Amino acid sequence: MKGKKERGLWELYGQDPEKADADIWQRKPEPVSRRGFLKKTGLAAMALAIGSHIPFFRNMPNGFIPLALAKTGEKKIIEGKSGLIVLNDRPVNAEPPPHLLDDDFTPAGKFFVRNNGLPPDVEVKADQWTFTVEGEVHEPLKLTLGELKKKFTHYTHALQLECGGNGRAGYYPPAKGNQWKFGAIGCAKYTGVRLKEVLEAAQLKDSAVYTGYYGADLHLSGNPDKASISRGTPMAKALEEHTLLAWEMNGEPLPALHGFPLRLVSPGWPASTSPKWLKKIWVRNQVHDGMKMDRYRVPRYPVRPGAVVSMEDMAIIESMPVKSLITNPKTGIQIRRGEALNLRGHAWAGERSVKAVHVSIDFGATWVQANLKKPVNRYAWQNWSAALRFPTQGYYEVWARATDSEGTMQPMVVPGWNPSGYLNNAMHRIAVTAV
Repeated sequence: MKGKKERGLWELYGQDPEKADADIWQRKPEPVSRRGFLKKTGLAAMALAIGSHIPFFRNMPNGFIPLALAKTGEKKIIEGKSGLIVLNDRPVNAEPPPHLLDDDFTPAGKFFVRNNGLPPDVEVKADQWTFTVEGEVHEPLKLTLGELKKKFTHYTHALQLECGGNGRAGYYPPAKGNQWKFGAIGCAKYTGVRLKEVLEAAQLKDSAVYTGYYGADLHLSGNPDKASISRGTPMAKALEEHTLLAWEMNGEPLPALHGFPLRLVSPGWPASTSPKWLKKIWVRNQVHDGMKMDRYRVPRYPVRPGAVVSMEDMAIIESMPVKSLITNPKTGIQIRRGEALNLRGHAWAGERSVKAVHVSIDFGATWVQANLKKPVNRYAWQNWSAALRFPTQGYYEVWARATDSEGTMQPMVVPGWNPSGYLNNAMHRIAVTAV
């Protein structure tokens, strides 16, 4: 005869414990994978592991694992970055958990860090920092930061930057690279000048079609003649009015890990196109072929998970996809049944805007539209909020889904697989228990 709790759970799901498979009570819980699959365990065992009834269990997708069972327990913290989780220390790569991104604009201490090489030692005063503009221009430029500030108009915009690999941890089979979850995104206020105006001052030639950007960060080998990364963009993106040469972040000089004293910000595109410690802009008459330009690509057509894709079948990533994040409350919260749970979060869509955010507590069977604010300027993320109540005691998940200005909606599951694990915009979810 089983205990009252176990018997009650079996009866709750319409099964007779006396007729149940005898070994289910003796087996140890099967391991749960990070990828979200529960192997060889039934609904009753799932509820026992969570410690709560699952009110909308009938709506759970086949093979789905509750978020409460998918925690990895990673605890590594990077010093001075307000709780960021370190994914790599050479080069430094770290991300905040979603609840640390609750600010309207991301503080530097909570902003993700994505490095490809070793940060340079900046020995000169900020205004003495020099960079060049060369290549397909009639008037090559060599400017100090001080000259840049004096000669061109200043602008301040809230701009979102997201790593192209944000969400890579969700892909299966696993893709190589830092296993970012949800936190490789941030929206800060940057002050600088328009790259467009600097390029116009250099007098672009008709042959100018692409840019190549170079920072002062060192290759991991320490070879000063080898770039750690050199990405670029088509001229149309370089000439977009929100693409900035920035020296301030949230009203303060750029922090060392974020490109002090000068960086480029190409908002809405993979953050790899926003080089830090900027030293050179090379205007090209062809698509840039710098270090790692061949990596930030995805298949031109759907491929089988694990497939090998030839380079000619890959396309360079440009605009990032529509996405949303629940930043308040933190996952795992308990709330009294019937009380309102106030949710907050952000949504963004690369080159597009977000036209709607919806939330669900019943595994996507029904949806409630959230209150969505307009962006403060183009390329800023949009804040959203919603209030939810839970009808019965038990385990719930809150899912968030954004829809962009063209009607494209976030998928519930990880989107089409690609070899580098880019552009995962599957819905974010948090676990909530009503008591």
